[in-house]
Amino acid sequence: MRGYYSTKLSGDRLQRCYELASTRVKQYLEAEIEFVVSRLRPTDSVLELGCGYGRVAFRLADVAARVVGIDTSPESLILARHRARPESRCQFLQMDASAPTFRDGAFDVVVCVQNGICAFAVDPERLIREALRVTRPGGRALFSTYSAAFWSERLRWFESQAAAGLVGAIDYDQTENGTVVCKDGFRAGMFSPEAFRVLSRRIGVEPVITTVDDSSVFCEILMPSAAQQRHSADGAPRRR
Repeated sequence: MRGYYSTKLSGDRLQRCYELASTRVKQYLEAEIEFVVSRLRPTDSVLELGCGYGRVAFRLADVAARVVGIDTSPESLILARHRARPESRCQFLQMDASAPTFRDGAFDVVVCVQNGICAFAVDPERLIREALRVTRPGGRALFSTYSAAFWSERLRWFESQAAAGLVGAIDYDQTENGTVVCKDGFRAGMFSPEAFRVLSRRIGVEPVITTVDDSSVFCEILMPSAAQQRHSADGAPRRR
């Protein structure tokens, strides 16, 4: 499954999945982007994990100073670079989201949307830890998954992708409880708000959980500022 988006669902095929989305799914996708955009500042340097063909990155670059998108699929990255305008302020690199090679604190904001935390088929804890590692003090990391209330729309979307030959036929014997399984090896679950809380606290951070549009759930982690980190290390503010 980890290589699915590199070998089976990349480039033009991935783009077609979004083009055939229903009106309700397109509303969900737009609401995700709008939520992330609301968290950005014009000076921010942003990293998007699993950028695909640049669908989200270009929108973020309309607001942020710089957006770097990483993905494991060469085909998707070629399409992203082809679609990029000279003024888009986007850079696209081939890299594993769970093992980014950037220095610590390289970005103001790190974004992982569209259920990447499940769809990437990597260890979610490692994914979040690495995202936080490359987020600067005072910055934030955002992860989204599907809302349980969106299950029927999500399943219909995958059924339409299967009908178009973009993913394998749905395996209805295994598709249940928030997990979509296709007969060609695709499998993606979802994270509940409580699962995000448990994982975040195991890492040692306190998440902000927000449901957006009754279709997605965001886990937002705010990194302590440098001053807060010094305060925590000292145990108490220094007297002058």
